[in-house]
Order: sequence, then C-alpha cells, then structure tokens
Amino acid sequence: MESVPHIAVIGGGSTGAGIARDLSMRGLDVTLLEQGNLTHGTTGRMHGLLHSGGRYAVSDQASATECIEENRVLRDIASHCVEMTGGLFVKRPEDSEEYFQEKLEGCEACGIPAEVVSASEARAMEPHLAKDIEKAISVPDGAVDPFRLVVANAASASEHGARIETHSTVEDLLVEDGEVVGVAVNHASGAGERVHGTEGGREEIRADYVVNATGAWAGRIGDMAGVDIEVRPSKGVMTIMNTRQVDTVINRCRPKGDADIVVPHETTCILGTTDEEVDDPEDYPEEQWEVDMMIDTLSELVPMLEEARTIRSFWGVRPLYEPPDVGSDDPTDITRDYFLLDHAERDDLGGMTSIVGGKFTTYRMMGEEISDHVCEQFGIDAECRTADVPLPGSEDFSVLRDYMDEFGLRSPIGRRSVERLGSRAEEVLQTDGPNPTVCGCEGVTRAEIKDAIGQSGSDLNAVRIRTRSSMGNCQGGFCCHRMANELHGEYDESTTRAAWDELLQERWKGQRHALWGEQLSQAMLNYALHATTQNRDHDPADGEPIDFTAFDDGRGSVGESPGGEVAADGGDRRGD
Repeated sequence: MESVPHIAVIGGGSTGAGIARDLSMRGLDVTLLEQGNLTHGTTGRMHGLLHSGGRYAVSDQASATECIEENRVLRDIASHCVEMTGGLFVKRPEDSEEYFQEKLEGCEACGIPAEVVSASEARAMEPHLAKDIEKAISVPDGAVDPFRLVVANAASASEHGARIETHSTVEDLLVEDGEVVGVAVNHASGAGERVHGTEGGREEIRADYVVNATGAWAGRIGDMAGVDIEVRPSKGVMTIMNTRQVDTVINRCRPKGDADIVVPHETTCILGTTDEEVDDPEDYPEEQWEVDMMIDTLSELVPMLEEARTIRSFWGVRPLYEPPDVGSDDPTDITRDYFLLDHAERDDLGGMTSIVGGKFTTYRMMGEEISDHVCEQFGIDAECRTADVPLPGSEDFSVLRDYMDEFGLRSPIGRRSVERLGSRAEEVLQTDGPNPTVCGCEGVTRAEIKDAIGQSGSDLNAVRIRTRSSMGNCQGGFCCHRMANELHGEYDESTTRAAWDELLQERWKGQRHALWGEQLSQAMLNYALHATTQNRDHDPADGEPIDFTAFDDGRGSVGESPGGEVAADGGDRRGD
C-alpha cells in the first residue's frame, strides 16, 4: 500500500484552516502551522461581514459571483457561525443616482438577490438611519463569527487526523535539489497547550508538499525559498461600538471609499473600514484620526453613532495580490479575487504552492481549489466534501432553542450559549455541577469556559476566541479574573497568572484609541479592579514575596520610603 502524502499547511487563518480540513477529509496526512493563535493574522481582524457580493457588484463582478455562491454554502455548513442579518446599500442625497443604478444592475448580473426599498421602508427596518436618506437596495448580507468558524474548521481537520500546531513560527523552508521538502519550525513555550507535538524549541517537519496560506505574510515565506511573491498588504481600521445600533448590515451606496459599512456582530456593531497600502503586515501606524474619521463619516448614515460608546479599535491587513503586469497605484483598484501560484511552474521550485488574495467569505472555495491542485500532484482522485458536510457544531441546528429549563440557564444566557455551540450545546452544557455565568456581557457560562480550556489548555486568549468571553462591553473588566479562576486546580499559580496577564494585555491594547467619554471611565474602572484590588500592576508572585506582617511595626521587606507610607508593592505613596 502506498504511503499517504504528508502536507504542511502554513497559516492558521480561514484559508489555511479550510485547506487543512479539505485535505484531511480527502485522506491526506496534514500538519497545520500557525505562528500565533488560530485567526492570529487577517482573519481575526475583520469586520465579520458575510458578503452577498453586493460590495463588488460594480467593481469586481467575478469576486461578487464567488461571494454569493459561498454565502449560500456557509449558511448551510456553518449555521452556528452565521447570522443572516440582511444588508442595505443606502443612498444619501449627495450620492450618485447613476451609481445606485449600476449597483442594482451589477447585483442582477452576478445573481445576487437585490430589491429597491424606499427611505421609509429602510427606516422601518432600521429606525436609527438618518432622516434624509433617499432609498436603499436590500441584499442578503450576513454576519459571521470568524473565530468560531476557523476553530470549527481546525476541529474538523483534527477529527480527520490533522496535526494542529499553534504558536509555531516557520523560520525556514527545507529545500533540497530545487524542491521544498519541509519546514523548520520554532514552537513557543508558554501558557496553554500551544503545540500538540513538540513542546517548545525547534523542529524540522518533513513534508511531501507545502502550502503557503499565510495571506499578507506570504512574501516572507517565499523569501525563505528565494521566490518572489508580490503581496501588497493594505491596512484597514475597524471600530467596535458598545451595542448593536443596527441589526442589518448598513453599506453606503457609493463608489469605493473609507468608512462605508456598519456590521452588527453578536452584541456589538463593527464600523469599517479604511484601505491604505503598507510595507509590513506587522509594523504600520495605528492612528487616532482613522478612528475619528470612521465615527464621523458613518454618523452620516446612523447619527446615534456620534454619541455612542466606542469600546475598542483594531487594524487588519488585507493580503491583496495583483499580477505583476497590472500595476495599480490605488489598493482599492486591486481585485479581491484569489490566485494560486504553483512555484514549480512559476519559479522552477517544486514542492510548494502559495494561495494569495481572496476574501474571508470565499475561504472554502479557495481551500477546495488548492486541495484539488495538491491531490493532482500525487494522482489522488478524491472529491471535495466541504461544501456538503456541516462543520462541528452545525450538524443538527434544531437544538437552537431555549435551554432555560433543560440546563437550568436563564434566558437569554441559554439562547446565547446554544447560538455559539450549535449542535454541541447538549454535549457541553449538560453538566452535573453548578454552571454560573462567567462573562456577563456575552453570556458565557462555566461549562463553555471549561470546554474551551479542554481544547486549548491554559491559554486564555485561545479560550476567548472560542467563547467570546471578555469581548463584550467591559472588555474583560468583570470576567478576566473569573476566567483565570477556572484554571485553578489544573494549573499552578505561575501558569495561571501568566495566562491572566496575557489576556489582560490583549484586551487592553485595542482600547487605547477609544479612551474618551464613557469608555475612559470604563478603562479606569477596569484598572481599579485589576491593578489595585487584584494587584495586577505589580504582582508579588512575580518577584520577591512581601512580608505583610512587617507593616504592623512600620517596616516593609521590599522597600520603604523615608517620610512616606510604605506601599504594598514596594513603591512610594507620599503623593505630591
């Protein structure tokens, strides 16, 4: 019997996870490698739009057609990850009537269901729309949870035998006789089950074929083998509001421009976005004016955004690719289509193919095409099944009901849990012990946290992306310590505190551009909770222990300030 080819897939975003699932379902041996957590790159920094294709119906009809096709597929196979909100392309008085008609005709040409609605009908759907809008086009846009979707793809791949390696950075490609034969990986040590093979250190993984699915980082992987992959990273800012000001995706009906979409997502709304080419996908400016512009411009569509609370902002980098002979100056002119680069044909380098460009909505289609290509290299005749087989959690969505009585959960907590877990709800929530709410903002219970810890160990950021705990209004102020507490008994104190610190840092960094008004008050409250009452700004467990009994006679074991009060953290609290 011939051996099964081993495929190394680099990149743990939507495309890489989709490829790993597809190949493993076809019976190939797969290792998925991701430098951070799943969704670490572009996938985890998107606005959560499930495209109908309407946004590209004028400028990029090939991409628009792909979007509506995959929109329908994802509704079926990932029902617990998708909310079909519907979408509106809204025309203001200053917007072009000619473009409005082009949008309508483009949707028809691409097979996108579209209907003109009057201003009054649009406001009946979304009462907070501006009073002076003229009309809108209704399309089947939706919202999708990228974290849940990618984790489900990785879980499916794992169920079919794939090895999933997170926090594992590819440092080099192994090239022999003009062919890529594997990868050299550095596995990070730290909190949680970050890797499932080698715990920490360098590992050389031999592979029969390598797939580069690293998106905006594809050029770096190409450099390791001496091939040029001209990805043009384009950054965009997203701003998260404290509530759902709208329940329908709201698009501005005008040609390309910044700040033209509001996506209702779980308990929040996400405002997007900008489009600015950058040199480095990890090193680019994050500027306050971008956030201000986002709110000011989108307030023209939804006026209440001007006074709403902004809880955090984040930037993502699109992995745009343009064939070398095109040469667009403006990143908004670059197609959102994807490209398969066979390096044997293109660069005379066997053993590797890169997939670049594309969009989140078409991740499964991209995975199917490159999986077909990989199978072709080995003469394998195996059909793609990813468009037909539901992802874990979406197998039987009839369980989406009120679990208040069955699991002793109060509505809407039970409903929120079942929406996240889908068909896994009974498996996770049927527990003998108490099941209190750990994250009040998102309605996440102990059972879900324990389930996520079982999948990801003590890595609380991995728990976060699986459950949404700490991603709500308080940004972890009231639940980070509760999440850390669930590690008690299974992990030692230093591991728990390291995981806790890492989660707090991740929650903090996205709030820096939202610190005004009520959000500044929330940030100060979070600081008071975590840095003072819980001593997270200087933890004795991280250094020399403090002899607190020494304070009874005016002495401190780790520092005393003459003439001033001795601080519990060894600092000076004399004040001014």
